[in-house]
Amino acid sequence: MITNWKLGLGFSLLTVLMWGLLPLALKAVLQVMDPVTISWYRFSLSALIALVWYGHRRGEALRQLLWGRQRVLCLIAVAGLLSNYLLYIWGLDQINPGAAQILIQVAPLLLLLGSIIVFKERFLRLQWAGVGGLIVGMLLFFHQRLTDIVLTSDTYLVGVALIIAAATAWSVYGLAQKQLQTEHHSKDILLLICLAGTIVFWPLAEPRQIMTLSVTDLALLFFCGVNTIIAYGSFGLAMSYWESSRVSAILPLAPMLTLLFTFGLNRWAEAGIPFEPMDWLSILGAFLVVFGSAVAALPKH
Repeated sequence: MITNWKLGLGFSLLTVLMWGLLPLALKAVLQVMDPVTISWYRFSLSALIALVWYGHRRGEALRQLLWGRQRVLCLIAVAGLLSNYLLYIWGLDQINPGAAQILIQVAPLLLLLGSIIVFKERFLRLQWAGVGGLIVGMLLFFHQRLTDIVLTSDTYLVGVALIIAAATAWSVYGLAQKQLQTEHHSKDILLLICLAGTIVFWPLAEPRQIMTLSVTDLALLFFCGVNTIIAYGSFGLAMSYWESSRVSAILPLAPMLTLLFTFGLNRWAEAGIPFEPMDWLSILGAFLVVFGSAVAALPKH
């Protein structure tokens, strides 16, 4: 791996920006299109962009991914990210964007724990303190629902379970991608996943739903598709230039951006985006989630 912390940090921050904006756009498109069709359009648009950009020259690289000695690992990466997409958007359909982004922070923590097991990275006492901070932060963020001040429906609980399952699937993908990058380029892995998502979701999607979308809805759907290629392309490059633990320390900033964008759009644009009931304990919990995730992912030096 060629280490370059400036490129690693830059690509990590771009990933955070894309993931911070994504749930807001997805929540809006979910009002006019079903989750599977949205996922199909995201993968197909990303695959088209990747093919035009560089994919038409990567036939041999794709064959190596599919039929080489790491083909099982490749299938695990594909299944992990495709499952993450569906589980996350199903969960987002049940809960609000801010809550989804807080819950999805389980993903980088699982990636970190997996890195300890697979890549033999050390886990220090300070990092365990970070894990404790993340857990306490989540309890504080959702404390109103936990104490029944705010009614929590069965639908909401299903959404929470789906987001946690999405986080687990994403960590499996992240670990597989990290190992695949020892022999394959991250762009080839992303192209293969986008092509696989386009093929797998096609029979279940209803592409004609796009005919009913307004100009704004079309713009948001296009952003969701472009977001995929930018975010995961940046994530793959960040992992190739920087240690996985350092990348994981940056990713928890995404929910803070989502909460800030939600607040700003509701306050100044009257967007009416659903949000988690917040008081000072919830805000403190959000900061603890971000801080705890980052501390847990700190490298040993």
